Amino acid sequence: MGEHFASDAVKIRISQSEVHEMEIGLVAAFWALSLSLVLTPGADWAYAISAGMKDRAIVPAVAGMLLGYVAVTTVVAAGVGAIVASVPSVLTGLTLIGAAYLLYLGLAVSRSPPLPEAGQQQTGSWYQWLTRGFGISGINPKALLLFLAILPQFTSRLSTWPISAQITLLGVVHIINCAVIYTAVSATSRAVLRTRPRIARLVAQASGVAMITIAIVLIVEQLSQFSR
Repeated sequence: MGEHFASDAVKIRISQSEVHEMEIGLVAAFWALSLSLVLTPGADWAYAISAGMKDRAIVPAVAGMLLGYVAVTTVVAAGVGAIVASVPSVLTGLTLIGAAYLLYLGLAVSRSPPLPEAGQQQTGSWYQWLTRGFGISGINPKALLLFLAILPQFTSRLSTWPISAQITLLGVVHIINCAVIYTAVSATSRAVLRTRPRIARLVAQASGVAMITIAIVLIVEQLSQFSR
């Protein structure tokens, strides 16, 4: 009988060890996926580049985008994300809103690309850069896809942590990735593009075209679902 209990204890220890390794593996896998998405140029990169070419705009612009991800993480962790994801019409509506916002930003950047000029003053207040950044990430289709559809797949019901805590941890991992990459993109654009206005114009216009293309693809995909 004693041997039976000892065997059970060993199984429990092995089981706990396997669960712990699985949790680390899930976090590592999500980190890699999150980093690959953050490294993909899009509306967030375009906004970070624009902020880098303006005086004292990097901090509020990046902070605003990070706050947007904090808000989305909070919503998903609270369970609202699962409800939204389970209602296709709501998710489609959010995607269309995000695509329309991307289209608006893309057209604005393409028409009036932010160009560095000698003695240029900051355009827009600290609060304006913050709120625009919040809108960029808060209704960014890429962020909605990540948090509503992909992130829950990296949680485990066998974990000692509740699902909400796991989602919060994964959200923090993504926010850290964003903070590092967006700051690097802004700082690089400030160091390189401010002294090369012609290249800055081309980069800004390319960013605008990219946003417009992404928006059109998203809109076409969503509208095509209604025709099926």
